[in-house]
Amino acid sequence: MKFLVTGGAGFIGSAVVRHLITNTGHDVVNVDKLTYAGNLESLRAIESSNRYHFEQADICDSPAITALFNRHQPDIVMHLAAESHVDRSIDGPAAFIQTNIVGTCVLLEVARSYWNGLETNKKASFRFHHISTDEVYGSLGEEGLFTEENRYEPNSPYSASKASSDHLVRSWKETYGLPTLITNCSNNYGPYHFPEKLIPLVILNALAGKPLPVYGEGNQVRDWLYVNDHARALVHVATEGVLGETYNIGGHNEKQNIEVVKTLCELLEELAPNKPEGVDRYESLIKYVADRPGHDIRYAIDASKIQRELGWVPEETFETGMRKTVQWYLDNETWWQHVLDGSYQGQRLGLEA
Repeated sequence: MKFLVTGGAGFIGSAVVRHLITNTGHDVVNVDKLTYAGNLESLRAIESSNRYHFEQADICDSPAITALFNRHQPDIVMHLAAESHVDRSIDGPAAFIQTNIVGTCVLLEVARSYWNGLETNKKASFRFHHISTDEVYGSLGEEGLFTEENRYEPNSPYSASKASSDHLVRSWKETYGLPTLITNCSNNYGPYHFPEKLIPLVILNALAGKPLPVYGEGNQVRDWLYVNDHARALVHVATEGVLGETYNIGGHNEKQNIEVVKTLCELLEELAPNKPEGVDRYESLIKYVADRPGHDIRYAIDASKIQRELGWVPEETFETGMRKTVQWYLDNETWWQHVLDGSYQGQRLGLEA
């Protein structure tokens, strides 16, 4: 089959593209605008494959996206293109509304027009898979897990924009019959992660001897999912999921943010013992800073549905995935140096109240 992957140069999108090219026989069309977080260097390992095609385009540009659908004739659309960083959504919510809501609407309409024009057999097998986040469900208390039946209670401009796009996808299925699927995932981590997010930011700050910022008291809980496990799950859903269904994808790894930061420090003590000048222990670099406005206290996914119905379970534990992640950053300085040489230099975002 031919997959059209939007946002395929981003963190999760590039993992999906690498998985499809490396571990399946499918063709892939990667459609990415190449904003600050899109990085074609994340696809160097597979870019020479004759089953891989890259197209630079904005999902808000209906004529451009229509032309791509007509030229490439995809069988499955995997929609990952999105503004994704909560802190950036606090500083500038309009970009999130434009890309995540308007862009999804444009993509749905182009896909619907294309799907309506397909021959019977190809129309019957077409799928539109929308990739979303557990943040649409809001914040959990100390107990319980997010299931596919949870009500939507987004608390940030980012999560509100993703909740909106989820609702659009569902409505295109109910109103127009477009064959859609939705997945909501927990926090991803792993190789090729843009260093504005917690784990890569802590690793690179520690290696540079810079403070390791921890919001509030660091007691926010997240369920951590290794990105390559997520990529496998997404392809499972795109090819085998029941149309109209939602699947939650989680790593079964609930950790407080402060636990994550201290785990990274311990791994760096072992794997990068030659510290920057003046640093006795990496943990001494931890600095507690003002919390993010509207910071959700706890997310946790019940991923039993995708395990029960599609047979997917994560292969990496928190311990194995974190070790692989730290080692990857130690082994791939060229990649992250090129990122840091650009517009983002590790500064604090999301301070607007």
